[in-house]
Amino acid sequence: MSGNPKVLVVTGGSRGIGAATARAGAAAGYVVAVNYNNSRAAAEAVVREIEDRGGRAVAIEADVSTEDGAAKLFAETDAKLGTPTALFNNAGIIHENCLIGDVDAATIDRLWRVNITSQFLCAREAVRRMATDRGGSGGAIVNMSSAAARI
Repeated sequence: MSGNPKVLVVTGGSRGIGAATARAGAAAGYVVAVNYNNSRAAAEAVVREIEDRGGRAVAIEADVSTEDGAAKLFAETDAKLGTPTALFNNAGIIHENCLIGDVDAATIDRLWRVNITSQFLCAREAVRRMATDRGGSGGAIVNMSSAAARI
């Protein structure tokens, strides 16, 4: 690949829609940062699959619900693959269905940080690199949600 590569960051990239997006991005010519928080083996399997098909990818552990984690994901992507040109914000968790009277503040906080705060933190890191008024060459950000958001 000549010139600077197209670099895709996929949060929550080890399973499901995130893994499928990482594979599709690689097939479209992106080098891919496959982010995971707990599923190292699954993320590494996605990377191997991309590499077996002739692509380039790395698995990067980072809890993107924290500022340090989001910054780490993008710093490692910069160092290992180059400056991101696309972000697929996919990290998310669900909690078992229960009555509102049974939910505690810690659960609500964790759900909010992973499902909402991470989207903003990662978008901020992407914009800091991609925005043309910050010296970047532009790019795209896609924020994913799931059917679970309706429950």
